[in-house]
Amino acid sequence: MRVKELMTCKVFTVEEHDLIDRVFFLIHYEKIRHIPVVEKGKVIGIVSDRDLYKALGPKNNSNAIETPSTKGAAALHVIPQKVQHIMHRQVLTVNPDSYASEAAAIMANNKVGALPVVDKDNKLVGILSSTDILRVFSKIEKASEKRERRIVEG
Repeated sequence: MRVKELMTCKVFTVEEHDLIDRVFFLIHYEKIRHIPVVEKGKVIGIVSDRDLYKALGPKNNSNAIETPSTKGAAALHVIPQKVQHIMHRQVLTVNPDSYASEAAAIMANNKVGALPVVDKDNKLVGILSSTDILRVFSKIEKASEKRERRIVEG
């Protein structure tokens, strides 16, 4: 099975000079965990939800200012920070024709949750996440279990 059969083609991206507010919005409203950072369509980095949470830090961190809201509770306001300050620059990538097993091994060996999928010119064409791989593994394993039950039942 090839990466192009599993990857997500609709990829949300940011640029290194975007504010992390955009990352926050995409992670929370689009329900994604990894966002490639691109420059002229080429992958130059990646930001994960963990990178964002690290940058935001605990509620009393120095990157935030607490102000009273209209309901008497405190609201958290993040001081503007650019994506370039929280992104990983040495991003691992894979191409669409790579075997899915190779991509899964890269992800497991490097403890990463997603790989941007790029063409020969390093242009972003998709993203492969651990969820994409687990979804296929689940289908394959279910089919194998069904086959095993049929054999046991005779």
